[in-house]
Amino acid sequence: MKEKCTKYEGLFTFADDETFNEHLKVCEDCRKEQEMMDKVSDLLKEVKPFYIKKRKNTAVLKLACAMFLILFSGTVMGIINFNTDISDIIKYGTVLSAEDLGFPVDSYGLIMVE
Repeated sequence: MKEKCTKYEGLFTFADDETFNEHLKVCEDCRKEQEMMDKVSDLLKEVKPFYIKKRKNTAVLKLACAMFLILFSGTVMGIINFNTDISDIIKYGTVLSAEDLGFPVDSYGLIMVE
């Protein structure tokens, strides 16, 4: 009984095309393996447009989200920058206390309860 050839994977991965094709002409087991791989390759080529289309929609969605974030943050920063009422109240390092918010406070700065 003839042993099955196990050279297909090694030749497919590491050999050049000429050596691989010459081996396929001689070896029946490797030729069958190559036919199976060709069928799988044909199936992948058949379904490829569906996955590419889906991936393009995802890329467009990511781009739209990024553009929205840039537009939104630019608008908010512009309002804070050009509106002097807001920019005078909110500055880096400024802490609003209960007294600034209009609550009655005692001498320690705690909200006074009557």
